[in-house]
Amino acid sequence: MENYFTIEKKLEGTLARAGVVGTSHGLIKTPTFVSVGTQATVKSLTTDMLKSAGSQVVLANTYHLYLEPGDELVRDAGGLGKFMNWDGPTMTDSGGFQAFSLGAAFGKGGVSKVARGDMVEEESTFEAPLATVTEDGVSFKSHRDGSEHLFTPERSIEIQHNIGADIIVAFDECTSPHASDAYQKEALERTHRWARRSLEKHQALGGPQQLLGVVQGGRVRELREESARFLAELSTSSGGFDGFGIGGSFNKDDIGTAVGWVNALLPEHKPRHLLGIGEPEDIINGVENGCDMFDCVTPTRHGRTGSLHTREGRINILNSRYRKDLAPVEEGCDCCTCAHYSRAYIAHLFRAGEMLAGTLSSIHNMRFVVRLTEELRQAILNDTFADYKNTFLARYKRAE
Repeated sequence: MENYFTIEKKLEGTLARAGVVGTSHGLIKTPTFVSVGTQATVKSLTTDMLKSAGSQVVLANTYHLYLEPGDELVRDAGGLGKFMNWDGPTMTDSGGFQAFSLGAAFGKGGVSKVARGDMVEEESTFEAPLATVTEDGVSFKSHRDGSEHLFTPERSIEIQHNIGADIIVAFDECTSPHASDAYQKEALERTHRWARRSLEKHQALGGPQQLLGVVQGGRVRELREESARFLAELSTSSGGFDGFGIGGSFNKDDIGTAVGWVNALLPEHKPRHLLGIGEPEDIINGVENGCDMFDCVTPTRHGRTGSLHTREGRINILNSRYRKDLAPVEEGCDCCTCAHYSRAYIAHLFRAGEMLAGTLSSIHNMRFVVRLTEELRQAILNDTFADYKNTFLARYKRAE
């Protein structure tokens, strides 16, 4: 199937749009939420469960699959999709964020675990020293066994080609939200050089994969816009980036503004992926400001701790009020969990320490976030986005 991006409808007065991304393994209707399967699995969910939840795309991580089971084994198994029994579109992140975050909590150029939407699914079990950033790339010690490794832009792209996802991401430096503006600029210039090297390696390897360039720059408007212009210019030439990832640290107060700065400058005819963002209000803000795809571990992470999405906000299923509540998690929800199980039953599973508790909760949360993007897409097509946004947020903010 041909790689392409088509805009079906643009929403007047905003940057929001509904579109379709074509990949080698099927179409992606946007806006959409990308399920995070860090280690070739979405925690606690089978691929059949993902399909039932409406997931269109699964994202795995380069760092993790490189360390275990190894990118060459994934390649020999037929690629990521066949390896994990998923026949739809797939993505991989570059692994750079994990090389920083699992190598160190903070350091010169290091990142905190919340710097890209708290994507890290696994706690480090090895006392590793700081990751080291050079012009060549990032050297780090495995959080698994302390073995030494080096990720360069070229090596990250090579690993991602082995993994075989449909959409891959250029190697970038995701800086700490606490880094100075001077270091943000230094890191951004390095990220741009790495972007060019990633693109050159990708073109040399060939194949059907689509490559996203990553916009960085922290919360500094001038740097964000500089990054967007650089990647846009690099993509005007033949064989440039197929789309863009927007990385870095945001908070709820500036996410829309910062994303809007970037998307006003990026080429309109290519898709934009907001990395590591998964809270409903942030997705709505991102869509309104021109983002097409989102990924985050939060639906399953929240699910495993008993935090469940409803239209009125998240609820803690372990609250005593749900102990005898025989209603579904959310009335009107079309997920498998709400169709067959009650709040009381799920609360019981958590108290009893049963694994099924996290699975049933994750099924519901995944369907909730995926359905949100489906409804946002339809609202754009129907010219009802503003009404949908206002109605949803008025209810959702009344969280427990």
